[in-house]
Amino acid sequence: MTKRLTILFFILLGLGIMPYAQTNASRDELQKQEQTLRKELEELNQLKNQIQKNKKSTLAQMAVIQSKIAKREALVNSIAKQVKIIDDAIASNQQDVQKLNKDLDTLKTKYEKSIIYAYKSRSGYEYLNFLFSANSFNDAVKRITYLKSYRQTREAQARAIDMSQKDLNVKIGQLGSNKKDRLKTLGVQNEQLKVLVDDRKEQDKIIKQLKGKEQEVTEQLRQKEAQRRKMQSALMAIIKRETAEAEKKEKERVAKLKAANDAAAAKVKADASAANNTPAKPVIKTSTKNGNKVGAVEGGVTNTSGSRPYSALETTEEGREASVSIENGKGNLPWPVDKGNVYIHFGVENIPGTKLNRKSDGIELAVPKGSSVKSVANGVVKYTGDINGDLTVFVQHGKYFSTYTHLSSINVSIGTEVKAGTLLGRSGVNIEGEGALLFMISNDKGAFLDPENWLKNRR
Repeated sequence: MTKRLTILFFILLGLGIMPYAQTNASRDELQKQEQTLRKELEELNQLKNQIQKNKKSTLAQMAVIQSKIAKREALVNSIAKQVKIIDDAIASNQQDVQKLNKDLDTLKTKYEKSIIYAYKSRSGYEYLNFLFSANSFNDAVKRITYLKSYRQTREAQARAIDMSQKDLNVKIGQLGSNKKDRLKTLGVQNEQLKVLVDDRKEQDKIIKQLKGKEQEVTEQLRQKEAQRRKMQSALMAIIKRETAEAEKKEKERVAKLKAANDAAAAKVKADASAANNTPAKPVIKTSTKNGNKVGAVEGGVTNTSGSRPYSALETTEEGREASVSIENGKGNLPWPVDKGNVYIHFGVENIPGTKLNRKSDGIELAVPKGSSVKSVANGVVKYTGDINGDLTVFVQHGKYFSTYTHLSSINVSIGTEVKAGTLLGRSGVNIEGEGALLFMISNDKGAFLDPENWLKNRR
């Protein structure tokens, strides 16, 4: 009986603690996210201070302040989630305290009745009379067992009261700690909200500057658009070259296979004629590529079966493996730089305060000049050189291409096989003269893809 009561108490205690442990785990994740955001904001502040020295960098200033506001809002939301978790913990602990108080009162009431009864029945004569009034020896033994059980029950009640009181004290302590933590976290949130207001004021100030410098901004955008188009043309030229080369090699391979099949068929026919014209079926050679049987096809292009759409850049086993590898890593590819903030995102963006738009085929990361730039996946270097004044590296990953530009130096050459993390070069500066890296991902059709959907989440 005593053991059962003790075990039950600790089970209930464990159930009460479990949600608290889960809450802490969730809070820990949010705090890690908060630390990452704070670090990114610190880096953006450093970048902002550098850009302010450059009078031509109004667009860059706008991009940085927008990125700061987005991250500051994310930080405020993260802190708000922490406050919600603390509020839930406070509510849960308050319920636990109420329940424990109620249970403790019940235990004390029962124990009080038990003590009063024991006091009234304290005479030894009463116990002897209870035993000797038994009808048989077995009945007497049962009465002795009952008396022992009654005494043990009282002892168990006393222990349960003691443990409940200790648990109540723990819960009250947790509740007090929760309330202090809530006040502290709310204070941090209020601080960030004040800074967010300052950031938005700074954004308004830059917007006014942009309105007064629309001609200058238009020229910057014109230069960036010209650079974007030249980069796009260079990439398409490489894709066409690689596609044509792959198709040529495939046609040559299929032609050889067809010639071998024709020779085999002629030999079978000759052998059949020599053996009294006994007919025999020709042997058609086939080869297996990428798990599909491949044969000679009119027109000289291999037609592979399967769910994947045809791509000339996947007609070799290596090409398809490279494509599948980068596809499997989508959402978890390593970043091309160890640290840096995205301050120009993929797609079309309106320039606040103007009717102008900026289009980016990738993401632009603010990084210190000279930072290591690494390949995001296994592949082969297909181009290294200058495009419109920007040192650039193109890496092919099957039917996908990754582009790294705004480099100050290049560490690889055309034909180099690279792995994820291989050093390609060092970062340089963009048109505005700020330390940056422009990173892009595209497919064999020349369509650009949002890199942030492919790279791993840094938080």
